[in-house]
Amino acid sequence: MYISFKEMPVWQKAHQLSLEIFKISSTLPRSEDYGLTSQIRRSSNSVSGNIAEGFGRSTKKDKANFYVIARGSSYETQNHLLYGRKVGYFDELNTERLFSEYSDLVFELNKIINSFTR
Repeated sequence: MYISFKEMPVWQKAHQLSLEIFKISSTLPRSEDYGLTSQIRRSSNSVSGNIAEGFGRSTKKDKANFYVIARGSSYETQNHLLYGRKVGYFDELNTERLFSEYSDLVFELNKIINSFTR
């Protein structure tokens, strides 16, 4: 049993990915400050934020709900990565790596969600 959300491997992975998203979004043009830059940063940071909030909830249903929201934000971030790649903002190799890392994160979130909904 974890004492803090910071001990959860799924939170650690989500937090690390949000830092990586921050770095790659720093290279986006200023015209994207209120567009893709803001959206991808918010969605990636939302993943670890919702994991932390779910950790702090007391009922299984409440916890599962926040992990489901985190999963949705993971998919949203993947969408932004694909868009950024298609318009030429992100390189293919890094986009594929990050997309895959978010897929792994979704897999881990699904295991947690299933443990609360059975």
